[in-house]
Amino acid sequence: MSSQSTLADDDLFGEAAEEMRAEVEEHLDAAREELPDADAVWSAEADNILGVLNGLRSSLDVGDAEDNLRQAKKTFIIGQRAEAFDDADDLEEEIASVEELLETLGDAGDLVGELTSTMPQLRSQLQDAEDATDATESEADTDEESDADADDTADEAEADD
Repeated sequence: MSSQSTLADDDLFGEAAEEMRAEVEEHLDAAREELPDADAVWSAEADNILGVLNGLRSSLDVGDAEDNLRQAKKTFIIGQRAEAFDDADDLEEEIASVEELLETLGDAGDLVGELTSTMPQLRSQLQDAEDATDATESEADTDEESDADADDTADEAEADD
């Protein structure tokens, strides 16, 4: 009877291993489905750079992909430690691939966030520099006009003499 229970246990373990693999694959598929569309990240329609950056930041949203990846990793680790998978290398590579992509998206989101806050400041500083240049040019024009008026007055005075 013990050999029958051992066979039944082995069969149950095999079924459980298949179910765990399927669960990991389902979570990985769900994570991939949550990833942004490549065209949405690449295309932009906006009137200015701030609109483009805000659109890009929105398009980089990963939704529940991180949660799905976390679930896949949890199930994978349990199966791996239980030595339930005959060949776990492919699952491990898929998990690493999705994880790397999520990190890249996170990094891109951080960069876009920095640019989104920097660009209005840069624009303001450039406008201030333009205004300062305009004011300096205006003062120079006024000084030249004053000098020209003074020269005209001097010429008129000489002509009267």
